[in-house]
Amino acid sequence: MKTAIIIRYCEIHLKGKNRGFFEKLLKENIKRSTKDINCTFTTMHSRYLIEDFDENDYEIICEKLKKIAGIHTFSPALVVDNDFTQIEQAVLELCKEKEGTFKVATNRADKSFSPSSMEASMLLGGKILETYPKQLKVDVKNPDFVVNVDIREDGKTFIYSDTVQCISGMPVGSAGKGMLLISGGIDSPVAGYLTAKRGMKLDCIHFHSFPYTGEAAKEKVIELTKKVGEYNGGINLYVVSFTHIQEAIHEKCPEEFMITLMRRFMMRIAERLAKQQNCQAIITGESLGQVASQTIESITSSNSVVTMPVLRPLIMFDKIDIIEIARKIDTYETSILPYEDCCTVFLPKFPAIKPNLDRVIKAESKLDVEGLIAEAFTKIEKYVL
Repeated sequence: MKTAIIIRYCEIHLKGKNRGFFEKLLKENIKRSTKDINCTFTTMHSRYLIEDFDENDYEIICEKLKKIAGIHTFSPALVVDNDFTQIEQAVLELCKEKEGTFKVATNRADKSFSPSSMEASMLLGGKILETYPKQLKVDVKNPDFVVNVDIREDGKTFIYSDTVQCISGMPVGSAGKGMLLISGGIDSPVAGYLTAKRGMKLDCIHFHSFPYTGEAAKEKVIELTKKVGEYNGGINLYVVSFTHIQEAIHEKCPEEFMITLMRRFMMRIAERLAKQQNCQAIITGESLGQVASQTIESITSSNSVVTMPVLRPLIMFDKIDIIEIARKIDTYETSILPYEDCCTVFLPKFPAIKPNLDRVIKAESKLDVEGLIAEAFTKIEKYVL
């Protein structure tokens, strides 16, 4: 008997006449993720099927599937012909290492198959009890596990009991493309993950302040971007030299507006780069009131310099909730490495918490905004991750 992996989606079922678009995109994303693995991929009644893979590649495939947005669950299954003797053997094989209570649930898409669904479940359940009387008992109301027997019309039967939960969401690429502002902190990788989970393809932009921040800080961001890219089907990172802008603000503007003006420059640069890369939105890791640059007044100031939509997936999240997701997606330990980012350079003692927009614009008028942005665009490094 062979082993296969049955892949299921959830929210795509709600898409009506557009459903085919989402199904096709999810299929393409799965095939792209598993392209380096020798296997076959087919579609099966609103599900997808991976077969003919080496058992040594099973764990690799599972790890990839867990990171593909749009997949709700998957199950490893034994595959046999629509032959009751083969089905019985597969069911016994499946239960060999199990303990506790069980029930058998049989589904016959092939209505010509005999016995009936109810009869098959009773016969298979009896055979399991006969073979494993000490380790297994029947409980049809609240079993520890269910032996699913899916008898298909194409002559194949799938037998499975385990279901692996994935990230669900929508297929990456189904909701356009966005530019994520990624720092070396905890929040922005989580914001990127949540955005990719809802179907938006990501590029990333990072602001680097060499020599005030070193190569280790940049490598940290590259590593974080790679981890986000695992949920994004790969990712591009653009590293922008920001030192000259920070030095100009520090030299010519009031100290309390340092962070506010930095954010305004970041948003302008992010929007221009986003338009160049055919993005439709900017994404940030801001959480309301978390730091001085994330008050509603500060957010209003940074929003005022761009026209592109700014998505803030974490805007109402508590820090503890963000950390929980960061641990789940394996970015937390990298994020807390002690390398400073550009936001710690020339940090004022008392930053403006509720900056007045008129005063901010007046302070910014002392700067050659367009010249500083143009210089930044001459010093962009691109990483394909």
